[in-house]
Parts: sequence; C-alpha cells; structure tokens
Amino acid sequence: MARYGKKAQETVKQEMKKFKKGELEIGKSGKKVKSRKQAVAIGLSEAREKGAKVPAASKK
Repeated sequence: MARYGKKAQETVKQEMKKFKKGELEIGKSGKKVKSRKQAVAIGLSEAREKGAKVPAASKK
C-alpha cells in the first residue's frame, strides 16, 4: 500500500523545484531554505494542509 498520495508527491515536487531555484523560504521569517530535508518537510506540511494522503508528522 502506498504511503503518500499523488497530490502529496506533486506538492513535494513543486517545493523541490522552488528549492533548486533558490526561491523557497521558511515561514514568516522569510529566510531561504538551505537543506533538501527542510524543503521536503515544507512540501509534506503543505500537502497535509491541502488534505492529501500523508502520514501524520512525528511527535518528537
């Protein structure tokens, strides 16, 4: 069974494109994202907000 839905994959893909162009920013501060992991996390977070099929975030 797939863990992530197609919409989630598309959202992460879009965020990675922004990251590679250097356009992806962090929240309210507006600082540039520096790592790929951060970019993926932002993509998954946005996918959750849109209601895509994404597992719940870890509660660490």
